[in-house]
Amino acid sequence: MSFTFTQKDLTEWGSALLVFVSGATTGHYAATGMNAIQWMGAAAAVLGSVAVAVAVRVWPAKTGATVKAED
Repeated sequence: MSFTFTQKDLTEWGSALLVFVSGATTGHYAATGMNAIQWMGAAAAVLGSVAVAVAVRVWPAKTGATVKAED
């Protein structure tokens, strides 16, 4: 059996891994104790990784031809 990975597959799985790792890291440090500034940074990291994952899945695919808007 042969598996082929496309760039789309790699970016989707990579962004999912980014969400998982940022959430796991935040959870680990939350368990050891964080102050308010660290909580804000952790929330920004998790929300940023979720934004990347959403953008990867929603962004339109590249096409061969570029469409130029006319004035």
